[in-house]
Amino acid sequence: MPRIHINPKYIRIALISVAALVVIVLIGGYIAYAKREVLLQKAISKATAKAKRDYNLDVKIGSARFTGMATVAFSDISVVPEQRDSLFSVKRFDVSVKIMPLIFGNIKLGDVVLQNAHLNLTSIKGVKNFDFLFKKKKDTTDTGHKVDLSDVSNRLINEVLYKIPDNLSLQNFLTSFKDDSTTVSLLTSAASIKDGKLKSTINVNSGESIWHLDGKMVPSDKNIDVHLYAEGKKVELPLIEKKFKLKLNFDTISTKLSDVSHSSGETKINGSWSIRNLLLNHKGLSTQDIVVPNGSIDANVVVGTNFISLDSSSVIHLRKLTANPYLKYTLNPVKIYEAKIKTGWQNAQDVFDSFPTGMFESLDGIQVAGKLNYNLDVFLDSSHLDDMVFNSSLQKSNDFRIVKYGKVDLGKLNNTFVYTPYEKGKAMPPHTIGPGNPGFTPLDQISPNLRNAVMTAEDPSFYTNRGFVDESIRKSFITNIKEKKFKRGGSTISMQLIKNAFLTRNKTLSRKIEEILIVWLIENNRIMSKNRMLEVYFNIIEWGRGIYGISEASHYYFGKAPSELTVGESIYLASIVPNPKAGLYAFEPDGTLRQRLHGYFNLIGRLMVKRGWTSPDSNAYGFYNVRLREGLRRQIAPIDTATADSLIRQTANDDDAAPNDAVAPVYEEPKKPNFFQRLFGKKDTAQANMEKKIDETNDAIKARLKAEIEKVKLDYENRITNIDTAGKTKKEIKAEKNRLKDESKAKVRELKDRMP
Repeated sequence: MPRIHINPKYIRIALISVAALVVIVLIGGYIAYAKREVLLQKAISKATAKAKRDYNLDVKIGSARFTGMATVAFSDISVVPEQRDSLFSVKRFDVSVKIMPLIFGNIKLGDVVLQNAHLNLTSIKGVKNFDFLFKKKKDTTDTGHKVDLSDVSNRLINEVLYKIPDNLSLQNFLTSFKDDSTTVSLLTSAASIKDGKLKSTINVNSGESIWHLDGKMVPSDKNIDVHLYAEGKKVELPLIEKKFKLKLNFDTISTKLSDVSHSSGETKINGSWSIRNLLLNHKGLSTQDIVVPNGSIDANVVVGTNFISLDSSSVIHLRKLTANPYLKYTLNPVKIYEAKIKTGWQNAQDVFDSFPTGMFESLDGIQVAGKLNYNLDVFLDSSHLDDMVFNSSLQKSNDFRIVKYGKVDLGKLNNTFVYTPYEKGKAMPPHTIGPGNPGFTPLDQISPNLRNAVMTAEDPSFYTNRGFVDESIRKSFITNIKEKKFKRGGSTISMQLIKNAFLTRNKTLSRKIEEILIVWLIENNRIMSKNRMLEVYFNIIEWGRGIYGISEASHYYFGKAPSELTVGESIYLASIVPNPKAGLYAFEPDGTLRQRLHGYFNLIGRLMVKRGWTSPDSNAYGFYNVRLREGLRRQIAPIDTATADSLIRQTANDDDAAPNDAVAPVYEEPKKPNFFQRLFGKKDTAQANMEKKIDETNDAIKARLKAEIEKVKLDYENRITNIDTAGKTKKEIKAEKNRLKDESKAKVRELKDRMP
């Protein structure tokens, strides 16, 4: 190998250059060291002026001086917002900055000593001493470019981590909050970070509780693992309970940050969060305490230039249950929301055992066999709300079965049982549902007119669905988003039956989920036949104030048996199911129906004709022949039309609303037909336009459903072709293909049943 020879001349030049550079650095360092006190005071003056100019903060510092090469000692610092209570004060604050990061432009804290500090937050009569935090500062440099979320998140995380010192010694740091009704104080009597270990003692509300925040804290390596717990009791948050009426406490909550990286326009944050014995109590969640013994999430968060997401590699752990969530929120150019949850096949008993206690009382103690698999897929583009995607499915294995019912016997409705309705938590007189009750009406003694009218209005696909109609739920979401309030529910007849027969009327999230689970169990395990479900439904639902069961209702309104109900009387009874207590307001004092129901009768009637459930009728399907029982008319006091219509529109329970492919009452004032129009059935212009609109709507529904049917067929063909055969016998593969074929046929049949 040839020997490399370097000219000594070049070596001398290099040595002279390095020596000159060292001399310059030493001279610069000496000058900076000599002038550092002046530079410090200038920096303080600049910072206090900026605080005053931008945030109206009066910042005062008693003294500030260097006590080492890179250590500054402050004393008697105070921060007071203009015309507000004092916000912050500290007696002693010593801080050192690490030299090497500083050379590269990064400020990394080395050692921090903080003694006798007070962070005072107040909100008295609407006046906050921290409201400057929410004021947007004018930015004259804004060029109109969109913010890069990935870059912002990366810089923010690093800024926070770099401001956590390697070593901390903190004594007597008081944080207090006070508003018109609440006072909370947290006194950190001692806290330290040494050799990567965090320890702290926090006195809550003058001895009410002692908290500890302990664990690993190595921010420079992006390695954090800390735990918050209380001595001898739970960590309680009374401020949340007072502000939001939410009781919340827990044994321990842990936060772990394992890695943060930034590349290719994305910031990735890997960490985990866990909690033990979480207790929640809120009237919107449940009527009793909800307890989660242990729960955690291994989260992989990705922040892109215009989105933030929870990656599908994340895992939720809830006792024995695991699930992979995927969440994504895209900010621009339009807001897009995506959510997916996949559990994979899991032991069914593990799923039921993992439910938080206090949520599903009826199912407590249930024993099941087999496996379950849940999938959720939601996609919403805010610029195309009507194209929202919503798919939710809970699949069972072929060997899934209920071994033992829980607290409630789900099969009790197959036999005679006692039903006790409740009004505002108060039990009403019980009703025996069965032949022993003279008022009980078997399904074959209920007029087909009524059965068909109620199914048309409440659940058109009752006999073919499995208790749920995804399309109805999807439409409900769309309607509620557009209206920016809960306006329409997605309750099928099966769901309404289960709510009435097994559950309370408390409008809570847990009750709704419990309702869905019970419906799924009954429908997918053939615990009840559809005919029996419909029979019980007609015999227990409310039809008016204190009127339960169709026999009472039929005699109450019209003085006749349920088997004798006409089409018009049946459509009227269907119209009051969502709001039975307002039933009498549909009538005029003379016993005729108010004109605003005219359009509803035509709509329900025509939909019944489309399904072959009644004959075409140009005279509003019996609207003009409905007469309230004469003895009941005297109970109807004269009332103005606007008030009556308002009372009719009100619903007793929003979440009990029928699916969106069912039809809620539509109140409109059509032009009253004259004698000849009524005699010969001639349509007036308003009615003709309305019927034309119905036809156009039906055509659009047909076209969309046909497209959905083709999509379902193609999807299942692909799934059958690409079935996973690994580790399966030919018999198992064949069984899986048959299952997919049956599932495809069922979904196609369900879509066809929705055809108008």
